[in-house]
Amino acid sequence: MARILSIDYGRKRTGLAVTDPLQIIAGGLATVATSELFEWLQAYIAREPVERIVIGEPRQPNGEPSENLARVQQFVNRWRKAVPNIPIEYYDERFTSVLAHQAMIDGGLHKKARQNKGLVDEISATIILEDYMRSRKF
Repeated sequence: MARILSIDYGRKRTGLAVTDPLQIIAGGLATVATSELFEWLQAYIAREPVERIVIGEPRQPNGEPSENLARVQQFVNRWRKAVPNIPIEYYDERFTSVLAHQAMIDGGLHKKARQNKGLVDEISATIILEDYMRSRKF
């Protein structure tokens, strides 16, 4: 089997998470400068088989699109044209940053570590992937 990769796309930084090859466990992969994301992903899929990509769909709590949605859509369109053999799909990412911060607190990370925005992005991508995997089991 191939991995599923998730993206928490941000204006400056992007968090990434990936499953194991059997798609049982999701784990943080990296935080990448968004300007380097496309090339980073192409290099990654050249090394590792990836079945699909799940990207967080940024929406406000009321369901309205957030300001970042247009940037995410541009990335998705570019990906679909350049790499049509690896599907990319949207998944609701509302509240993932809040959940990431709570996971850091629950995990006992000190305040300084919790201020690491790259780590928050990576944990958010992991939460997106875990939720996506859970939704597929039903």
